[in-house]
Amino acid sequence: MLGRIAGAAVDMLTLIVGRGLQGIGGGGIFPLAQTIISDVVAPRERGRYQAYIGIVWVAAGLGGPVVGGVLAEHGHWSMIFWSNLPLGVAVAATTWRSLARLPRFDRPHRIDWLGAALMTIASISFLLALGWGGTRVPWFSPTIFALVAASALFSGLLVWRLATAAEPFLPPAILSNPVVRLGTLASAGAVSTPMGLTIFLPLYYETVHGLSAAMAGFALVPIALVSAPGSILSSRFMMFRLGYKLVPVLGYAAAVAAAAALVALPDASLAVVIALLCVISFGAGTAIPVCTVCIQNAVAPHQVGTATGVMNFIRALAGSLLVAAMGAIVLAGFGAVPERGGAGAATAAAHLASADAAHVFRWLFAAAAITLAIGLVALIRMEERPLAGPGPRAKPDTDSG
Repeated sequence: MLGRIAGAAVDMLTLIVGRGLQGIGGGGIFPLAQTIISDVVAPRERGRYQAYIGIVWVAAGLGGPVVGGVLAEHGHWSMIFWSNLPLGVAVAATTWRSLARLPRFDRPHRIDWLGAALMTIASISFLLALGWGGTRVPWFSPTIFALVAASALFSGLLVWRLATAAEPFLPPAILSNPVVRLGTLASAGAVSTPMGLTIFLPLYYETVHGLSAAMAGFALVPIALVSAPGSILSSRFMMFRLGYKLVPVLGYAAAVAAAAALVALPDASLAVVIALLCVISFGAGTAIPVCTVCIQNAVAPHQVGTATGVMNFIRALAGSLLVAAMGAIVLAGFGAVPERGGAGAATAAAHLASADAAHVFRWLFAAAAITLAIGLVALIRMEERPLAGPGPRAKPDTDSG
């Protein structure tokens, strides 16, 4: 419903405020859906439903930009926001009726508004420093130093708040849980790497392989599609085997190997590049449902929502950091940073003909490979605890009786 503010915006500030409110409202929906699944489904069977969420995520990622582009091109840009209202009303009415039948186990809680504010300010300051450094202002400028200092200050205050609050925003018991820490790190690598690559792959396709903008977008489709089969495979394996980490470990390892191959061969043929990127997407997809279920399985029932929220926040933060790092690599490689006398995107375009674009993207693929490797190590180290729930059904004994 908050999309009405963005749809009715008459200036950029109102649009930004509306989008910010949308983020606040929508940010809780995803972890809430995952938490509801944990309330009604046993851990061993939970991966199947996490895979369903992944399929919807992929469909939205593919269909959203297409529908948004059509609305913006043939209608008014505000239709992008207004079109969400009937969908939101239908979803709200359906979920309200269904969720009303779920049992409730109320526990008194006190919301740590101060801790949430400290974490938000620290994160925004750091992300602004990464986003503005080398683009709007030089890296070694007073603005960047001030943003980094503010981030460090509020991070320190957040640590103090977590240690002293009666019911802190991020409970230390959850943060100290090794499964939560390692599972979140593994999940962050699996989510942030495909997201970061997807943002910069169109430019890679256009500069290295000479594709048009439309064809570059079309080349992203197979990469997005193969993530869901990876999630489904690991989810099914989780239901019927004790060693449920095997599939995501192998998938993650294949993703690291594929990223390393792109580092070595950034100018490989288009077919080879797409195939390697599909391996990355498929391999990363195998880890996402397993990490989510393991994190939820490792905490007390009343902490599932908080643990899931922590996981999603860290994933979003890791994705933002990786995108900022990849953006810095691309801008520096094409000579479009203020320290080099650049003038933003126009200067980057002027350098495209002379720069070794494949060499620039080699470093971008290296950032992806390092991120995936960190996630793989975390996944390997994460304890594989037993999952409650029914295992494979025993075959009927035809010889008895």
